[in-house]
Amino acid sequence: MSSTTDAALTRQLPKYGGFSLPLILLETKRLLRNKRTMISVLLMPIILSFLFTSSAKASRKVVGVGNLSAFLVVSIALYGAVQAASFGGSVISLERVAGWSRQLRTTPLSATAYIAIKTVTSLALSFMSLAAVFVVGILNHKAHMPAEIWVACAACVWIGSLVFAVFGIFMGYLVPSENAMQFIAFGLLLFSFAGGLFIPLSSFPHMIREIAYYTPLYGLDEIVHYPLLQSNFDVVWLLNAAVWFAIFFTGAVIKFKQDTKRV
Repeated sequence: MSSTTDAALTRQLPKYGGFSLPLILLETKRLLRNKRTMISVLLMPIILSFLFTSSAKASRKVVGVGNLSAFLVVSIALYGAVQAASFGGSVISLERVAGWSRQLRTTPLSATAYIAIKTVTSLALSFMSLAAVFVVGILNHKAHMPAEIWVACAACVWIGSLVFAVFGIFMGYLVPSENAMQFIAFGLLLFSFAGGLFIPLSSFPHMIREIAYYTPLYGLDEIVHYPLLQSNFDVVWLLNAAVWFAIFFTGAVIKFKQDTKRV
């Protein structure tokens, strides 16, 4: 009898640590209800797209299998997507203030599964930002590249934004909730310049270029433009993105475990 009681009281571990489609959908709905976040992740990329991709000069300059306007659309789409994914992940800082992290301590949900769920749900925001920029780029009739290149670049941007979804989660645990957004915005701006997203790395001195190869956005920037430029693919780009994803994900899991212990 006692063994039966002990078994009943033993916490039943869910499959995959609690990672499930219903929980992903629930978290996605909660994220999309945040109107302030939705406006911030959509408005700036759209404005940047109108400002930088609509010039006649950019539309006339050939770049790869498209033009400069198309190149800029992809760059802005990447910036918007990683910003959206980061902000989506950083919402976790508000949940910490509300005591949600401590509540999770009472559930069998594993740290890895929880971070994975938050990462996947952040993709909803990055997709919306990406779609908005690409729609603007198509409708203004300035950006030109083959249809399959549009699709390939969009897929690279969307999947690549996973790296910064875990970055946002990590920062949400690392810094106070009232400062999370500011730290993320500053970090993304720094990574964008350092990784060559806004200014070509060829414009920087040799020492800065050498440092840029190790920054979080360098690999993604090269990968998302590869379908358009049709240059030689360098596996170092993938390695850069994978290593930074692993660093941010591991950091987020460690901080989550530390946070949930404070019950």
